[in-house]
Amino acid sequence: MTAERARAALVENLRFAARQTGAAGILLVTEPVNTIDIPGFFLDRSRQALEIIEEVGSGNLRLQYDIYHMQVMEGDLARTIEAELGRIGHMQVADNPGRHEPGTGEINYPFLFEHIDRLGYDGWIGCEYKPQTSTAEGLRWLAPYL
Repeated sequence: MTAERARAALVENLRFAARQTGAAGILLVTEPVNTIDIPGFFLDRSRQALEIIEEVGSGNLRLQYDIYHMQVMEGDLARTIEAELGRIGHMQVADNPGRHEPGTGEINYPFLFEHIDRLGYDGWIGCEYKPQTSTAEGLRWLAPYL
């Protein structure tokens, strides 16, 4: 399938889903995913997702900003979050490389969390990572934030 056909299908499907979820009072999010872990994934950059969200034109469709995926694909996390905060409906965390818990890789999560707080983000931040050892051990990084 061509990129143009894939985009048209995605826009059409998101319009349908946005109508259905909007009628039910549910926020719909769309998530770009990195093409290193999932080669060939169509939606792979925040700018691309935001352009598609604009094209769909629904007030209840937002960006799901997965910090891990966007670090792999584009970096510049703090600036992107700051510039697009009003269009982000949900965030997720994992560190890079390895998609393990925050504090195991290159992303400066203490800085990033403080930055997100300063910006006034009041939504949820989900944890979507593979703990290096056990689930309990993989949650120890949360202690300073509780």
